[in-house]
Amino acid sequence: RRGKMAKSTQLIDNEVFRAFATYTAIVLLKMMLMSLVTAYFRITRKAFVNPEDTDAFGKGESAKKYLRTDPDVERARRGHLNDLENIVPFVGIGLLYALSGPELSTALLHFRLFTGARILHTFAYLIPLPQPGRGLSWAVGYSVTFSMAYKVLKTAWLL
Repeated sequence: RRGKMAKSTQLIDNEVFRAFATYTAIVLLKMMLMSLVTAYFRITRKAFVNPEDTDAFGKGESAKKYLRTDPDVERARRGHLNDLENIVPFVGIGLLYALSGPELSTALLHFRLFTGARILHTFAYLIPLPQPGRGLSWAVGYSVTFSMAYKVLKTAWLL
């Protein structure tokens, strides 16, 4: 069974696929949470980019002072953007990897390392933790995705 592509009818019974689905749901929920964190900082720091968002704080000139950037909002936005740049490739490559027939223990190692690295990266971005914490957590997640891509290409090379 190892090294063979899984059939779609077997996915629900495939432990690797279930592990992939679990860890993918975790990192996607974490990424969704980042939009709420950004909204929280926008509201608490009263820093908006759209004029209609300032209506609750006044009209006209009095509301214009809330059309501004804020370092905390921008930090949360950059963390969210980094999630988009890293979690989306993980989802696509991870699905192909899960279907490529890896050993469960190896797949779990990949999925857990990526998930832990992304969670650590978020804390490192928002707190902020001193470098190289954020950079190392990014590198671990990126390396995991690259490792899975290598396994997929090695297994399914049809060029």
